[in-house]
Amino acid sequence: MRVKRQKRYRKAVRFLKASFGFREPFKVLCDGNFQHSVLHNIRKGSEDFDKLLSQALGGAAKAFTTRCINAELKKLGTSFSDTLNAARKLHLAKCDHEPAKGGSECLESLVESFNPEHFFVATQDGDLRQKLRVMPGCAVVYSKKTSLCVEPPSEFQQQFAKEEESKRESLKCREQRLLSRVSEDEEPPKRSKSLMVRDRPTFKRKRAKGPNPLSCKKKKQVPEVRVLSSLR
Repeated sequence: MRVKRQKRYRKAVRFLKASFGFREPFKVLCDGNFQHSVLHNIRKGSEDFDKLLSQALGGAAKAFTTRCINAELKKLGTSFSDTLNAARKLHLAKCDHEPAKGGSECLESLVESFNPEHFFVATQDGDLRQKLRVMPGCAVVYSKKTSLCVEPPSEFQQQFAKEEESKRESLKCREQRLLSRVSEDEEPPKRSKSLMVRDRPTFKRKRAKGPNPLSCKKKKQVPEVRVLSSLR
C-alpha cells in the first residue's frame, strides 16, 4: 500500500513540474498546525522538516515559515512553545504584512496570482486546502496520522493545464506560420531574363571578312625568255 501511495505522490509532483514549472529543491510553506502535527505525531520532537518533506515529494525540499505564522504560534501560548522554537529554525519566506495576518491568510496571499514562487503549501486547514484546489499551480501537503500526504491535482488544475498547453501549441503554430512568411519575404528576388542572358557565357559571332589584300595584288608578269636557235 505504501508503494502505491508513493507512486501517486510522484505522479502529482511530475504533473506540477511539467505543467507549472516546479523545480528542486521544492519550497514548502508550512503553517503552524502542520508543524505542530508533524512534531507530535510523526517525528515525535524531531525538527528535520526538510528530510521528511523530501521523502514525501521524492526530491530535495526546504521547509518555510513566515513572520505571520510565527506570530500566530506565539499567541497560542505555552502549549505551542516547542512548535514555535522549531518554526524559528525553518527558512523564512518574505511577507510584508503589517500588522501580521493569520497564518492561513498569509499563506494564501503568497500563492495567489499563479503561485509565482512555486510553493507547496503544507497545511491542516481544510478551508484553505479547499481554496487552493481552485488556484492554478497550487500544491497541497498535509499530515495524516503518522505520514505526510500529497494531494493530487484537482480537476480544475488539470483542466487549466490542458487549456494552457493548447494555447502554447496554437502559439507555436502561429509563430511557425509567421516565420515561414518572413523567410519567404527575405528570399532574394528572382533574376530577370535579361540578367540571366547576361550571365550566360557569350560567344562572338564570326563575321564575314573582306578579301585578303595580298590576294588582291596583280600578279607580276615574268618576261618570257626566248631560246636562240643558234645556241641549240
